[in-house]
Amino acid sequence: MIVIITPVGTFYVENFGCRATQADGAALERDLLEVGLTRALATAQAELVVLNTCTVTTSADHDARATIRRIHREIPGARIIVTGCYAQRAPDELASLPGVALVVGNSHKSELAHIAVERAAFVPLSALETQLNGGARFFADGKASAEIIVGDIFAHTELTAAPVFEADLGSEKTRPNLKVQDGCNNRCSFCIIPFVRGKSRSLKLEQVLASVRQLVASGYREIVLSGINLGRWGRDFAPQVSEAPAAERLRFVDLLRAILAGTAVEKIRISSVEPMDWTNEVIELVASSPRICKHAHVPMQSGSDKILRKMHRKYRPWHYADRIERIRRAMPDAAIGADVMVGFPGESDDDFEQTRALIERLPFTYLHVFTYSSRPGTPSAEMPEQVPVQVARERNRVLRELIAQKKSAFMESFVGREVEAITLTHFDGEFTEALTDNYLKLRMYGQHGSNQWIRTSIHAVQSDALIAATLRPT
Repeated sequence: MIVIITPVGTFYVENFGCRATQADGAALERDLLEVGLTRALATAQAELVVLNTCTVTTSADHDARATIRRIHREIPGARIIVTGCYAQRAPDELASLPGVALVVGNSHKSELAHIAVERAAFVPLSALETQLNGGARFFADGKASAEIIVGDIFAHTELTAAPVFEADLGSEKTRPNLKVQDGCNNRCSFCIIPFVRGKSRSLKLEQVLASVRQLVASGYREIVLSGINLGRWGRDFAPQVSEAPAAERLRFVDLLRAILAGTAVEKIRISSVEPMDWTNEVIELVASSPRICKHAHVPMQSGSDKILRKMHRKYRPWHYADRIERIRRAMPDAAIGADVMVGFPGESDDDFEQTRALIERLPFTYLHVFTYSSRPGTPSAEMPEQVPVQVARERNRVLRELIAQKKSAFMESFVGREVEAITLTHFDGEFTEALTDNYLKLRMYGQHGSNQWIRTSIHAVQSDALIAATLRPT
């Protein structure tokens, strides 16, 4: 038997998927630092690689498996831990892949850092001297089979920790995600997410405010509020007073008001919120507050009433259109985006045309267009009339071309106008990249420090970005 003393561990976290997953990844990095490991700048420099996976589509699963194979091929000595939604859904599938040392589901993600230290036999920096002087720890060399640590995600009834970027952790980031909600109580027939994320649960208001204040103190000037079903924030809390009417219980609009009143954050950006949670109160608050970005992402999925019903979506096309039109009236310059799915089982040419026509009519500025992907265990996977892949792909192309025209027209409308934008980190020698308040890519002449809100004048549109000159900081 060969024995070695494992040196201080280095780690790298790679995230796949949505903003909530990215926020989880920030929390994992924080936790791994707190147990004494050292963050590597790339996978090639890491002894421990954590893959924080998505499983919303077949393609997401494929990407995760391909990444595992690539890392194992290029860095055969790295220990790979797979966590996230794919790990929760199909742990055995991942554990069977060469190079995987450990599979940790969402159910145990908050414990991953401690599990990693124990299972991977890393010696945290703080413990190294003690262990060397007080009796060295020795470990057998050789690969153990992947261990699986996955529990019942529905047993989780509270969201207890906020993924906050510390100043030394997120210095290269300008727009941190703050996850304030997780899980989902909806049961859309195509969606696996409730079964890998669990029940809807919200971060307590005082924890949200403390996290926002901490981010502000660390220098961040825009914070993105994220969640799996963000608009449901607060619905899982007990009423403040017994037998209080529903109107007195905390809702998403109360969260926004509390952040505005109780913190000094310059800008809040709201990530995806379901259409019926864009209440009149939320729309009015977003429209009236200069501290909330003029950006609404409102999942649509389909413009066909028949398909929405088959999807188990809780609104009708006319309800959806009313919300979008109300948002546009309140915020004429707002970015308005949506998720749209094509190729859902039973989607006829007429159903697709209803979707295309609704998109053409409504004032969208961007779309995320997805081709339906059957997920094992979901009701839609067993539905008849599965749409041929080539038909679904053609429908995807049609919608992408349509939204490209609408986005181009929206961007051109800002030429000759002034907009606010926050500078990002990339400078290509001529331009600094930035993002406008209303979610448009912007390239600003000259080099500018990151994380600055700057007033700019738009000169042109070029390569899917606004071209701007600096006027002044805001």
